[in-house]
Amino acid sequence: MMARRVVFTGLGAMSPNGSGKKQFWENTCNGVSGVRRISSFDPSGLECQIAGQVQDFDPGEYYSDADLKKLPRTVPLGVAAAKEALSDAGIDLDEFDEEDFESLGVLIGTGGSGFDFSEIQFGHYFAQEMHKISPYAISNALVGMLSSEISMFFGLQGRSHVMSNGCTSSTDAMGYAFNAIRSGQEDWMLTGGVESCVTPAMMTGFQRMRANPVHFNEDPSRGSRPFNRDREGFVLAEGGWMLVMEELEHAKKRNAPIYAEVIGYGTTCDAFHRVAIMPDGKQSTRALKLAMKDARINEEEVQYINFHGTSTVINDKIETLAVKGALNGYAMKVPVSSTKSMVGHPQGASGALGAVVTALSLQDGILSPTINMENPDPDCDMDYIANESREQAIQVAISNCISFGSKNSALVLKKFAL
Repeated sequence: MMARRVVFTGLGAMSPNGSGKKQFWENTCNGVSGVRRISSFDPSGLECQIAGQVQDFDPGEYYSDADLKKLPRTVPLGVAAAKEALSDAGIDLDEFDEEDFESLGVLIGTGGSGFDFSEIQFGHYFAQEMHKISPYAISNALVGMLSSEISMFFGLQGRSHVMSNGCTSSTDAMGYAFNAIRSGQEDWMLTGGVESCVTPAMMTGFQRMRANPVHFNEDPSRGSRPFNRDREGFVLAEGGWMLVMEELEHAKKRNAPIYAEVIGYGTTCDAFHRVAIMPDGKQSTRALKLAMKDARINEEEVQYINFHGTSTVINDKIETLAVKGALNGYAMKVPVSSTKSMVGHPQGASGALGAVVTALSLQDGILSPTINMENPDPDCDMDYIANESREQAIQVAISNCISFGSKNSALVLKKFAL
């Protein structure tokens, strides 16, 4: 039986550099950074005082004050991005019947999910303020509750699952959704990724790892600088990027808009280290090759890659090496970029961020830039689309991710054509 074709029909974005798909994409194409001094708490005691936080977002548009006291920030961020994605896909829940609600499920990726909520509860515990601990402390500590909350908000009764694999989480969520749809298990899924972990404890933990930049507190927008000789580490970020993934004939029956076709997914594990990447990039290369094999494409057909591109000294160098290994002699001809230069690093939502950007690049023929390219690292010598976006029609592109725990995942997208 021939595998069914799978497409993206709706996109939603709640990003540090723009709330809503339109503003996010415009600012991304224009190289606008969303990295600022941390505003959710006083960061003056931290060495790194900058982050990518979603601005102009009112969770009260989605939940009452009473409900917000019971929820981590990931939930309203995810709901906001999901609501836009559903609307963008032409889905009107008011017109759903029982079968529709039962058929549409949620498969989402996140790293920490309720980390912010749990941090507050632990604070109460260690301060011996037991009466202040929320009765929802346990449920919100469960990463899987994120998809449950989104399913409950919209009344979606299909599968409701969370992938939590560090930074590859949402790429893996989309990969699993892709396989479920093309194999005939599902006709459509609400997928993507959400993260909100800009908290004192999380920042302190990464500070202990020396993972964040410390010399850009007075100039936050320059802090995330992938592929530069003077990069110091990733800028922690939050955000939600959600997508409606759908079987082609199902989408055509609804007369749904189509952004891009999903054609391949690959994933591997270095089995090397808890936080470090294998220096030779071999398994990241293999994940890319598996994704291309799954997509039935050759190296010369790849025309753009959205890099994981975190701005850490080791990651950028090894990812560059891995992509060269996957594309062989074609690598130096392929434009690539890191959206994290403008957004920061949203951990488990990274893949969804990359997928939204890649889908819009395929549709609009615009390749967004890597900003802050001022002093290139000689070990990072590919075409990183420095500082300004580029108009270029492309047919095939890859969104790549690398994670703590030695994980590597890639998703291949294609410009849609009947």
